[in-house]
Amino acid sequence: MALFDKMIDKRIAAYQRELIEIHYAEVENMYRQMRGWRHDYRSHIQAMKAHAAEGDWNAVVAYLDMLETDLTTMETVVKTGNAMADAILNSKISLARSKRIAVQADASIPVTLQISELDLCVILGNLFDNAIEASLALPEESRLIRVYIDMKGTQLYISFTNFTAGGKQEKWGTLFRSAKGEGHGFGLVRIDAIIDRLGGFLTRASEEGAFTTEILLPQGKI
Repeated sequence: MALFDKMIDKRIAAYQRELIEIHYAEVENMYRQMRGWRHDYRSHIQAMKAHAAEGDWNAVVAYLDMLETDLTTMETVVKTGNAMADAILNSKISLARSKRIAVQADASIPVTLQISELDLCVILGNLFDNAIEASLALPEESRLIRVYIDMKGTQLYISFTNFTAGGKQEKWGTLFRSAKGEGHGFGLVRIDAIIDRLGGFLTRASEEGAFTTEILLPQGKI
């Protein structure tokens, strides 16, 4: 039994390292894009000044529209008040948009959380990854992920909803079957383990065309 526990601990440790490395790479990519935009800023100004000098105001407006669209894909779109949540959510939103998945996010964490950054990373990262995976099975115009995070009294409330293809998902015990294949449901198991350890509450609902996960995590006295 002790050997089995050690094997599980090693697998969990490896999974956590992999998850953190993925999120770190995603955040780095987002800030690399932002640094690249700043680097090109002077060139953009020169281009617009050239159009203005020729009196071609339509070209100036068109150039500004192009820059606005480009900047929108790189700006920080969520500011929750929690640095780790911001990093994870914004990197995942950037990833989703690169895959042509629309995201509606309303997230606010106005208090210092008692949950560790590692646990928060595992929960939010896996929920977003699962929603992105499910969305890719849909045509682009039907892809949508809704994220809502806020405090409900002394509890942190997290809700993820994404549209899905087909009917209700098949459920095995307390978990829904992963489309990724054997071994890829480990992220869901990790989420459940964290919620259980922290004395939280979790529900998953699979309806026709939508899948929702809701989580409540007690934070003690705020």
